[in-house]
Amino acid sequence: MANRIDQTFEKLRAKKQAAMIAYIAAGDPTLEATEALVPALEKAGVDLIELGLPFSDPLADGIVNQLAAARALEAGATTPKVLECVRAIRRVSQIPIVLYTYLNPIYRFGFSEFFAAAEAAGVDGLLILDLPPDEIASNPDFAINSSLKQIRLIAPTTPEARIATLTANASGFLYYVSREGVTGERAEIADSVAERVAAIRATTGLPIAVGFGISTPEHVRQVAALADGVVVGSAIVKKIAEWGKDPALVEKLVEFVTPLAAASKQP
Repeated sequence: MANRIDQTFEKLRAKKQAAMIAYIAAGDPTLEATEALVPALEKAGVDLIELGLPFSDPLADGIVNQLAAARALEAGATTPKVLECVRAIRRVSQIPIVLYTYLNPIYRFGFSEFFAAAEAAGVDGLLILDLPPDEIASNPDFAINSSLKQIRLIAPTTPEARIATLTANASGFLYYVSREGVTGERAEIADSVAERVAAIRATTGLPIAVGFGISTPEHVRQVAALADGVVVGSAIVKKIAEWGKDPALVEKLVEFVTPLAAASKQP
């Protein structure tokens, strides 16, 4: 069976459109809410979901996403329960799902066991923030022995020689982090995005998604003109924090996300 990530980017490339990628923390405010939010976001125009696996020390994340992980853990989210949540989502939606995670939860679960369980649940790819390809090469226990796509992060400070190493070991798509530092909303898109995306394109035919700091339809429109995908995370997670106890959470989030998704398809 063809991977849902590949299929999605192929369809969008044929239409000359960018993918709208939404990040949410699994289990924030509850796993039941996550199960309802993912298909609702798909109907709002989201093309791919990054689902954060809650972890107690998410050092690459800003305060908004850190608090989301803390809320999810407090609500009882665990790695097995998140995978069961994905399995439940798969009964109603085939939207591509990438697990955004740190190494520790996978290490505790067991590498081969985690990859098999994630694939069986319906996960399409993994974005492991603190596992560089060098470590995989030197430690066979870290190898992803499954059909799960291996999403790689590339930073503004990544040297060009290093970009080639990262793209050579990637699959699915590349995630270009448009700013230094941790996740979070920003007032403006970094001026260097076009140049850096071009440098990455010179090394790979994989789709390139840009994230970190994107929070408005205008931001999305600007980035969609340069990249194959646009990632909105903290802006969405902030709204979940604000509306988490509201019975209309799903409806309100759909209303917020719909114009963001529409902007990814506009010239």
